[in-house]
Amino acid sequence: MNGRLSDKRIWIRLLMSLPVLLCPITVACKTVNGVDATGRPSRSDQPLVPTLGKPSAADLPELPSQVGLPRAPNGLHYPLVPNEPAELAELISNIEAAVVNPQLANADITALAHQQQVIYRVLSHRPDLSAAVRSRLEPRWQWVFDQHIAARRAFLAMHHGPGSSTLPAWRIQSPVAADQLLKAYRSASAATGIDWTVLAAVNLVETGMGRIDGVSVANAQGPMQFLPTTWSEPGIGNGGDIRDPWDSIHAAARYLVRRGGLKDIRRGLWGYNNSDHYGRAVLHYAALLKKEPLTYRSLHQWQIHYASSAGDLWLHEGFEEPKPVNVTDHLRRRPYSAPHR
Repeated sequence: MNGRLSDKRIWIRLLMSLPVLLCPITVACKTVNGVDATGRPSRSDQPLVPTLGKPSAADLPELPSQVGLPRAPNGLHYPLVPNEPAELAELISNIEAAVVNPQLANADITALAHQQQVIYRVLSHRPDLSAAVRSRLEPRWQWVFDQHIAARRAFLAMHHGPGSSTLPAWRIQSPVAADQLLKAYRSASAATGIDWTVLAAVNLVETGMGRIDGVSVANAQGPMQFLPTTWSEPGIGNGGDIRDPWDSIHAAARYLVRRGGLKDIRRGLWGYNNSDHYGRAVLHYAALLKKEPLTYRSLHQWQIHYASSAGDLWLHEGFEEPKPVNVTDHLRRRPYSAPHR
């Protein structure tokens, strides 16, 4: 989110972004070479790292399930979160090991990523259970756990008051393919010096890597949530399309540079969104990506959740409302959206 806002409008945009945090091709260390005349990667580029194979079903973590749960259009139900610390710690360890396994097929990441996301969202609200679970994790997973929980709690610290009784007029769409977004992050990083992991983290927390197609109440637009007035400033939008992922990711990198991000990325992120909590959350996700780039595969498949009066609602890809909708009406039509008590 950009800096040129009145205090009132900044606060409105903070509240609008909070419910989001909130995500198929594996991440690589190979640089991108093929580009077309516009500077975009050519369609003939090979995947950064091919999927090497699919583990047997026995190698995939078994996720909690129950018979009769309402299913979303993708055939999956809202992830269940165990209450027993040892069981939950084992589940976290199994999921975290799986999502960074380079041999895991991309199609198998979807359910694991959503389970991972919901676990951390739930535990961020439950400090006693969170501490009990963490103590049962191996040190390797404790660090990963700490980044996720700290990021979620930073966003929770930005919000006070009850959840909304209405859902916004959003359309939730499938994001651009993971490898294409990664090329954009790295291209923008090479052009500006802003680390690709920061750009990916901003894209994640702003719109779920482009899943949210909608205009905020402050008129922020596109996958990196720019105000049109900021976009039109010299050196930011550069005549590009505010809704285009490639253009908006590059513009975000230039904006972070303008706000001092090369000297101090925290200062740059403050310019993007005037909150220390926001900057800390972004940098926790960036740290996860920097330490283990394969983490990107699961973050790319994280879903959109909205903190409502009826709980943390899952807005599945395909959700579309032309105007704000009452939560009760939404759940009547989409019962799979609600968490299980």
